[in-house]
Amino acid sequence: MARLARSSTPRLLYTLYSPSKTTSSSSPYPTTSLLLGTFQLRQFSAGNLARAKEDKEPWWKESMDKVRNIGISAHIDSGKTTLTERVLYYTGKIHEIHEVRGRDGVGAKMDSMDLEREKGITIQSAATYCTWNGYQINIIDTPGHVDFTIEVERALRVLDGAILVLCSVGGVQSQSITVDRQMRRYEVPRLAFINKLDRMGADPWKVLNQARSKLRHHSAAVQVPIGLEEDFKGLIDLVQSKAYYFHGASGEKVVAEEVPPDMEAFVSEKRRELVEMVSEVDDKLAEAFLSDEPISPADLEGAIRRATIARKFVPVFMGSAFKNKGVQPLLDGVLNYLPCPTEVSNHALDQTKSEEKVVLDGSPDGPLVALAFKLEEGRFGQLTYLRIYEGIIRKGDFIINVNTGKKIKVPRLVRMHSNEMEDIQEAHAGQIVAVFGVDCASGDTFTDGSVRYTMTSMNVPEPVMSLAVQPVSKDSGGQFSKALNRFQREDPTFRVGLDPESGQTIISGMGELHLDIYVERIRREYKVDATVGKPRVNFRETVTQRAEFDYLHKKQTGGQGQYGRVIGYIEPLPEGSPTKFEFENMIVGQAIPSNFVPAIEKGFKEAANSGSLIGHPVEHLRIVITDGAAHAVDSSELAFKLASIYAFRQCYAAAKPVILEPVMLVELKVPTEFQGAVAGDINKRKGVIVGNDQEGDDSVITAHVPLNNMFGYSTALRSMTQGKGEFTMEYKEHSPVSHDVQTQLVNTYKSSKAAE
Repeated sequence: MARLARSSTPRLLYTLYSPSKTTSSSSPYPTTSLLLGTFQLRQFSAGNLARAKEDKEPWWKESMDKVRNIGISAHIDSGKTTLTERVLYYTGKIHEIHEVRGRDGVGAKMDSMDLEREKGITIQSAATYCTWNGYQINIIDTPGHVDFTIEVERALRVLDGAILVLCSVGGVQSQSITVDRQMRRYEVPRLAFINKLDRMGADPWKVLNQARSKLRHHSAAVQVPIGLEEDFKGLIDLVQSKAYYFHGASGEKVVAEEVPPDMEAFVSEKRRELVEMVSEVDDKLAEAFLSDEPISPADLEGAIRRATIARKFVPVFMGSAFKNKGVQPLLDGVLNYLPCPTEVSNHALDQTKSEEKVVLDGSPDGPLVALAFKLEEGRFGQLTYLRIYEGIIRKGDFIINVNTGKKIKVPRLVRMHSNEMEDIQEAHAGQIVAVFGVDCASGDTFTDGSVRYTMTSMNVPEPVMSLAVQPVSKDSGGQFSKALNRFQREDPTFRVGLDPESGQTIISGMGELHLDIYVERIRREYKVDATVGKPRVNFRETVTQRAEFDYLHKKQTGGQGQYGRVIGYIEPLPEGSPTKFEFENMIVGQAIPSNFVPAIEKGFKEAANSGSLIGHPVEHLRIVITDGAAHAVDSSELAFKLASIYAFRQCYAAAKPVILEPVMLVELKVPTEFQGAVAGDINKRKGVIVGNDQEGDDSVITAHVPLNNMFGYSTALRSMTQGKGEFTMEYKEHSPVSHDVQTQLVNTYKSSKAAE
């Protein structure tokens, strides 16, 4: 299967492994399906190797330079998936174009789930690869909804560069800001692509200014559109000073012409602006610019590449993916301006030296280091996506999971194209591959055993919303738990817990849409209908004053009777005490034999499990027993246990019990213009604002809000802040509810008890 790529040039020293010819006759660019370099040095003649030594360049250098790992991310409905579809078509990976909400019912290639095609949104990030001008491009298409943030985080963690898609009408929207923040966190160099220039109201210069002000991008356009809206005809490349037009049924024929005479003045002004912006961050270009030398296209291209890789500059491309214009120049931009795997520095943590940072050089010569960044349940078991940072992985090799210490054999190695796969024998640093039959969690690191490195773990946000779910029929419990286990392994932001009091299964996630999608997937993929209810809030009860008890339990039937008397008092524990329940025996003498005391304690504990106000556990309680009486024959452990349960119920009302509710510490980050509306809403929810700071253009509000009033808050906050607000909440304490809430809760509890 392997063919030796012989060439007159001494540099081409590796075998190209080509499992499938995907050369498309419809594409204007000749494409060869290069596998991301599978190298077989065994077949080289001595002369070739001698020449390689003379070159002083490693054998993998040329192949690595021709690899790009990129992600496409943006706000909802900016056209990410449509753009990926066009990229795959022009590079010959697919032979016809299908739209996201297409009438033909096929749907875009990257939206492989039925739910994605139905709703017209992307839920899971999908991986694919393609070849453009002899370069290999690995692409990950990511979701835009804030509920699926983790998918974007995972993709950016393993990529070397990204395309930030902006809508020419909507401009910089809330999720564009979130995605940009994530790109900064993972230090990903990026290009911007202003899409949808064919729409009414398209204004790319407005969007460019928004990117500078809202995202604080140091950016400039590298292209100028010829006409806008329905007059959008083509683009002018400012670097090469050429006009491009897109002809053919799907815009596959790119025609280069001279700049139209009526646009020459505008083009030279924009080119000067581009040169100025780049020379501010690139010294080499600044020298040429200040000495008024003519700047050649090659010099400008080199400067833009250096500045982009250093993350000091963001080149802005333009086009309309839906109308098939501007995609090929964007692909050229990916090759020209985004880094190859060896130009990005990645850090690992050395576990043998207490997590000391180690820089990985990204060469296939080093020890194997790979990160599992995404899991999927496929038809053949668990599919694990790996990004290889260093070394080579081969089918049949043994690799070690550093996080668990397990040694695993690689049974099958594949390349992914959305939901289709292609078997390969080996892969090297810089590639994104998938393996089957490897049991691990997302974020685990694999090595060949010679080093103990872990890649820095990904930032996983805490879930903000919970729902109670249970299967409708009792028989489907097995499938139901299987589904929940799978989703938990695949998605770190999806948590499953059991409420010990109500026995309900509680699922937690990033928002209502996130959880709805999972409930829907349980129904579709596992054929289990589940009912969704509002989760029960974990209230508690406590007493506020001391109350005495004196209770005699006496029961006489035929044979041995029951006799037990307990005397003492209950009182609240002092504030700040470490325990929630205390039992003290202060009986002097043998009024109650000591072997019955544990039964009395057990009885009180059992009684405190369910208070008589609303049936929730009673906390911060001290029980002291001072006296009692026993019968020589009729007293037993059961008699004393029952006596203490009834004694507790008898004196509980006299101790003036109150209900405690969980109060959450909520931290909100909202743009300053929405501060008033958000603060008003917190007061409406009986929250107390304890802090308000300014952070750039955002206000950071800290508040204590009862959990019972926080349901549906993520949706309310998004609608109040146009989707720009975000919040985190964590448990702070249980505190007493107000009198009217207590009355309402008690009445609800009594009516539900009566109904039973």
